[in-house]
Amino acid sequence: MSLKTALSAASPLTLQIIAECSVTKARACNLILPHCAVSTPVFMPVGTQGTLKGVTTDQLGGLGCQICLGNTYHLGMRPGPDLIEKANGLHGFMNWERNLLTDSGGFQMVSLVELSEVTEEGVQFKSPYDGKTILLSPEKSISIQNSLGSDIMMQLDDVVSSTVTGPRVEEAMHRSIRWLDRCIAANKNPDKQNLFAIIQGGLNAELRKKCLDEMTQRDVPGFAIGGLSGGEEKDDFWRMVTLSTDHLPREKPRYLMGVGYTVDLVVCVALGCDMFDCVFPTRTARFGSALVPWGSLQVKHKQYAKDFQPIDPDCPCPTCKRHSRAYLHALFKTDTAAMHHITIHNISYQLTLMRSVRQSIIDGRFPEFIRMFMKRMFPSRDQYPSWAVDALASVNITLE
Repeated sequence: MSLKTALSAASPLTLQIIAECSVTKARACNLILPHCAVSTPVFMPVGTQGTLKGVTTDQLGGLGCQICLGNTYHLGMRPGPDLIEKANGLHGFMNWERNLLTDSGGFQMVSLVELSEVTEEGVQFKSPYDGKTILLSPEKSISIQNSLGSDIMMQLDDVVSSTVTGPRVEEAMHRSIRWLDRCIAANKNPDKQNLFAIIQGGLNAELRKKCLDEMTQRDVPGFAIGGLSGGEEKDDFWRMVTLSTDHLPREKPRYLMGVGYTVDLVVCVALGCDMFDCVFPTRTARFGSALVPWGSLQVKHKQYAKDFQPIDPDCPCPTCKRHSRAYLHALFKTDTAAMHHITIHNISYQLTLMRSVRQSIIDGRFPEFIRMFMKRMFPSRDQYPSWAVDALASVNITLE
C-alpha cells in the first residue's frame, strides 16, 4: 500500500490517502489540520452554540472525537465574534483543543426562511433573539469565522431546499459560485484556516456538473456537497452524491453536509465521501432513542423497565459500561441526565461505526463489512432500502 500525500497550495491542510477500496469509491485518509490529524471517513458531531447539548468537551474528547462543528449564524448573533475572539477564538472559548469546523450560516436560509431574504449582497436575517435585522454577506460570514478561528470554514452559499425546482435552483447555484470568490478574497487567515467550497445545483445533474466544473477551478483546500438531505427522494439523493464525487478532485477532502443516519453514512462512504455531520444522533437521544447496530432502542418503552442489560452489550461507551436499560428507562421519566447518557452513547456509536468502516477499508474488506452491516441492521433482505441496494450496486456491491 503506497502512502500518497496531497497538499493544497498555501493551505494549512494535508490529505494523506492511506487506502482506497478496490471495489467501491471508498477511501481511508489522514486529514491533517492545525489542531490534530483527523482519521477519515469521519462523522463530526454538531455543537451549534459552542457545545453539544449536555456534553462537556472533556467527555467529547474522551470519546475520541477529533473534529466537531460550530454554527456561525448562532455564534455570530450571540455571544458574538468580538467576545469569542478575545477568548482566543472558539477553541479557547469552549476549551476544545482539537479541530473545529464552522458552517457559514447559509443553511439558516432554509431553516429560518420566514426570517430571511436573499439578495446578491447577502442574506438579510431578522434575529430570532431580539428582532433586529442583520445582513450576512460572504464577507461578514468569513469575518465571523476568522474571529471564531475554526480549522475549516465554509463558504456562504445560496441555499435552497432540496425539494425546490425551477429557475431559483439555477440562480442559487450561480450565486454560490460568485459568493465563493468573495469568500476567498475575504479570508484574512488562509495560512491558518481552510475555506471549503460548497457544491450546489439541487437535484439537477446538469446544474450540479456546471457548479462542479466552476468551483473545482478554484484552489480551495476542500469541497462540500451541499443542497441535499432536505427531504428529497433517496434515489435522487444518492445519484447527486455519486455524481459529485465523480467530479471532485481525488487529492482533496469531500464533505457531505447534513448526513447522519447510519445506513446513509455507510452507503455514502462507498460513494466516495470522507466527512459527514448531522444533529440526528444528539437530537434523537433527547427523545430517548439510542442507536444500536440493529437500528434503534427506545429506552422509554415499558419493555426495558426491568432490563438490566446495557443499551448495547458490545458498546465501549461510558453509558453502556455503567448503566442498564432499566436505569435509563426510570431516569428518563424524572431527570434530564438520561438524555445526557443517551447522547454520549449515540455519539460514541457514530464515531465507533466510522472507525470500523475506516479499518475495513484499510484491511481491504469494506464490501464484506457493508454486507455484514446491512444483515445486522435489517432482519431480512426484503427490508433493505431499495435506494441503498441501487446505490451500492452502482459501485459494484451486490447485497446477498
